Amino acid sequence: MQSETHIDMNAQNRISTIAGSSLEMEMKGSAENTTTHKFNKSAFACAVLASVISIIFGYDTAVMSGAMIFMKEDLKISDVQVGVLAGILNLCALVGSLAAGRTSDYIGRRYTIFLSSIIFLVGAILMGYGPNYAVLMIGRCTSGIGVGFALMIAPVYAAEISSPTSRGILTSLPELCISLGLLFGYVSNYLFGKLALKLGWRLMLGVAGVPAIALTIGIRKMPESPRWLVMQGRLGEAKKVLELVSNTKQEAQVRFRDIKIAIGIDENTDDDVVKHRTNNRGEGVWKELFLRPSPAVRRILLAAIGIHFFEHATGIESVILFSPRIFKKAGVTSKDTLLLATIGIGVTKIVFILLATFLIDKVGRRKLLLMSTAGMIISLAGLGFGLTMAENSKKELAWALSFSIVAVYVFVAFFSIGLGPITWVYSTEIFPLKLRAQGTSVVVAVNRVINAAVSMSFIPIYKAITIGGAFFMFAGISVSAWIFFFLFLPETKGRSLEEMEMLFSNYRSTTGADQSRNSVGVQSRSDA
Repeated sequence: MQSETHIDMNAQNRISTIAGSSLEMEMKGSAENTTTHKFNKSAFACAVLASVISIIFGYDTAVMSGAMIFMKEDLKISDVQVGVLAGILNLCALVGSLAAGRTSDYIGRRYTIFLSSIIFLVGAILMGYGPNYAVLMIGRCTSGIGVGFALMIAPVYAAEISSPTSRGILTSLPELCISLGLLFGYVSNYLFGKLALKLGWRLMLGVAGVPAIALTIGIRKMPESPRWLVMQGRLGEAKKVLELVSNTKQEAQVRFRDIKIAIGIDENTDDDVVKHRTNNRGEGVWKELFLRPSPAVRRILLAAIGIHFFEHATGIESVILFSPRIFKKAGVTSKDTLLLATIGIGVTKIVFILLATFLIDKVGRRKLLLMSTAGMIISLAGLGFGLTMAENSKKELAWALSFSIVAVYVFVAFFSIGLGPITWVYSTEIFPLKLRAQGTSVVVAVNRVINAAVSMSFIPIYKAITIGGAFFMFAGISVSAWIFFFLFLPETKGRSLEEMEMLFSNYRSTTGADQSRNSVGVQSRSDA
């Protein structure tokens, strides 16, 4: 209890220091500070480079949908074998995400990104070679482990190098890059599908190694996460990185002092290398997360697991994977029309995620998330209604067809502008530093399990309760999601990563009227 009280006192002092520093910057009224406090090119470049690994993941996911058609014909494999090959990715990603947390605590965020790119490269080579089903399975499992690493490390690294005013846009870049990878995968299917049977699908899978090679080369220019460096006691290196990725020298000093306090290092220490008692290799984290969590950590874990659960439980995977089937149920019969409608979903996803990256630091996570979920409820209910009318009508209903297609696009748009990118931004920024890597690995594992569950159960569910009934079910789950987000997810916009534990410690006072008051206070600091 004494140690928890000591931590709370340090947190209070830290928040006062940050608020005072921000107020001082605001009072100076420097035009230079006003314009440069918003964005840092070095931090942006680092986040973009780290997000390349997410492009590989998106590409690998999408390209398999086309490659399976050709490899089944070439290798003479059964539908069951094709299904196992497609589904094994999430199982291996579960293993990879759980391993990635401890790995990044031990070798650092930068080298974990390097390791994941090597894993992707090996997987791409094995699948591109693919002389038989066994080698393909090994390559797919290898890529799955890389997926687990990528989903965990890219947003964590982006969150740890960014300042509070730009963390939303930088941490949402991996989600945007996943969508870009999906689009590249569909284009690759179209282009390489025109080649000879034995060559086409192997190029589809093997070309994923190209960005992996580029990332292994580019990572030499990436700095290590300053927060991980402080955990290792390498203060001199951390200070240099913070000066590189901060907008002003004063901001770098405030962030540096803030991180030292969070780790338990004397804020007045000027040594380049120090030794301290804090676990710096990830030991004991599981106990603090699950066995003896503080009230704040318990609330953080609930919020992070909840948002990852609802990201997929609300049905996005069903729409992305089975959109041709949905459109066919709505009455679309032409293959060309089905293809165009599916590509349109990918384009919609990219456009609205891109829009979200610019809104997330201005509007705030909570407001955007609640608005997004409300739109998803309405569009899912509309889709369920349209599909029910189209399926039960004895003649083709043109209005039901149009209504269902519009509802799909509206659902994807609302998901992509809120719940999709905010899930990764929010879950990576709320964990305390010493718990962040392994805490994120846990919620990524939950994400993959729910993804797989929805993907595998959608067809049996809609056959049991009709396809319209399935989307009414997703609408009901989305209502539960909106209530959960409203009750358990406070606003984090504009707060430093080191303030998050204190935010959740005072959780009951950050709801209702107090939430609005705190949001105003945060806004004044973020505008400084």
